[in-house]
Amino acid sequence: MIEIELKAWVDDPQKTRVLVSTLASFERDFEKEDVYWYPVEKNPTVPNFGVRVRKETDSKGTRVLVTFKVKEKRDTIEVNDEKEFEVSDVEPFEALLNIFGLQIGLRKYKKGSAWTNNDVTAELCEVQGLGWFLELEILVPSADEQTIREAQNRLLSFLKETGVDESRIESRYYTEMLKVLRK
Repeated sequence: MIEIELKAWVDDPQKTRVLVSTLASFERDFEKEDVYWYPVEKNPTVPNFGVRVRKETDSKGTRVLVTFKVKEKRDTIEVNDEKEFEVSDVEPFEALLNIFGLQIGLRKYKKGSAWTNNDVTAELCEVQGLGWFLELEILVPSADEQTIREAQNRLLSFLKETGVDESRIESRYYTEMLKVLRK
């Protein structure tokens, strides 16, 4: 599946929570601990954005998801070809990543809540070290221009309904922003 996504800075998380709650059905509260693995040496077979190992905890329990993406920006919207799978035991998987020449390059922690409205998933979350964001996402089967444009319009329309201005959309990836903080 192709993930069409935007994220926007949120100044008043409580106000945004109330508005999103009127627009979508509450799904869950969550905590996500991400570890990004990158090649020690330049490796054309490893995606530029590395491999993400996510420990996700919610009311259903804890699970570990491994994700790699081919990322693309179209204006302020992300268009990602995302591959994801679950692992039952993270330690041997991380040992395998190390054997393959990857090492931990970055960590990210976010805590928040998720809602759905038809095809839109909305997450209001606080990213440690950065602040509050509203993430909106639609999954589509293909990345053709019409599908992308329709999804983008749907996301922007939903964003407007939440009261978050389009000018608050953040075009940088979280990993880019976190790398700046580390310097």
